[in-house]
Amino acid sequence: MTTKFISDLHLSADRPDITGLFVDFLRHEARSAEALYILGDLFEYWIGDDDETPFHRHIKSELKSFTQSGIPCYFIHGNRDFLVGQRFSDETGVELLPEPSVIELYGVPTVILHGDTLCTDDTSYQRFRKIIRHPWLLSIARTFPLALRRKIATFLRDNSSGNSENSQETKPLTEAELAKYDATPHAVDALFQDTGTVQMIHGHTHRPNIHEHPHGIRIVLGDWYDQGSILDVDASGTTLRSEPLIKD
Repeated sequence: MTTKFISDLHLSADRPDITGLFVDFLRHEARSAEALYILGDLFEYWIGDDDETPFHRHIKSELKSFTQSGIPCYFIHGNRDFLVGQRFSDETGVELLPEPSVIELYGVPTVILHGDTLCTDDTSYQRFRKIIRHPWLLSIARTFPLALRRKIATFLRDNSSGNSENSQETKPLTEAELAKYDATPHAVDALFQDTGTVQMIHGHTHRPNIHEHPHGIRIVLGDWYDQGSILDVDASGTTLRSEPLIKD
């Protein structure tokens, strides 16, 4: 049995190729897993559990079918879908986890997270994150009308790294941008020490790789822009791989 990890799918109705691979993954490959962990940015953006679009209903239906098959599915918020809430969890059977979370993964103490908190060189984003993720502000934001939340989400998306000013679709970051917004060694080492773990799994930086640090191994999941990125973990070790998107 394997435990599978994915992140940074950025699902949207505009990318049926990504959606197709994810649905196929849930219906087939993932059904043989011991558990599935989604480490943030499952959606391109999520403005609230009450945003009942046909696309969102489709994804929730697929997740519900998956969890009803008996396989646990866990979710950690990303920087694009931090408004996913308890209603989503109740409707899908997906369990929401705090960030970071520590799990025992085949005898290896492992810390899992989305990964944006590790990018401490991006000081402007870290300041923004502290404000936008404050519990008081989150509770107020959920009361905003859907139309207003949609406008805010569009503004934030179109002004985030890697997007042109008038882009309607998120684009992959350039190598220079990826380096600028990467995890810093200091933040990684601090998290290892704070959690007492020897393995770390995260996404967000879109630079899939396995890194050796003084305090442990850090596994970075890839994004799903041009391929699907999947991490398989079992008692014998880890495999980080990619799968082709499903074209129409």
